[in-house]
Amino acid sequence: MSQRRKRVLAVASGGGHWVQLLRLRPAFEGCDVTFVTVSEQYRADVEADIANGAGFRTVNDATRWNKFGLLKQCWALLRILLSVRPDVVITTGAAPGYFALRLGKLLGARTAWLDSIANVEEVSLSGRRIGPKADLWLTQWPHLATPVGPAYKGAVL
Repeated sequence: MSQRRKRVLAVASGGGHWVQLLRLRPAFEGCDVTFVTVSEQYRADVEADIANGAGFRTVNDATRWNKFGLLKQCWALLRILLSVRPDVVITTGAAPGYFALRLGKLLGARTAWLDSIANVEEVSLSGRRIGPKADLWLTQWPHLATPVGPAYKGAVL
């Protein structure tokens, strides 16, 4: 009897967060992946993955200045998590990644936060808040690594 493939929920907001997440795709090989982001337009970036069985979902975009939008986003992510039931939640941030990681952890998933490569001077606000709660918290800048996290294991550039 063969083992079930790991289910991975790969979450990122738009722009650079999404680009970084796409650079991680080789790590998802052999897994059932569902991509979650904030724009239907990003579907085109993962068409080949979708053709090979990957899922694609969108949630509303929201920032910390839009509390109702964040609540709506959180609810949408909870519904996705309950539907997909991932073994692993991985994110490059920002708000959707924060909620996916937080909720995924509550549902028993292993979690990984890869802080944005754009944050050269300091760890992102989302990273500072959720990173310590992740099973794996990484930065792509060696000078931002600390003994308590995030860790530096290389970059996806």
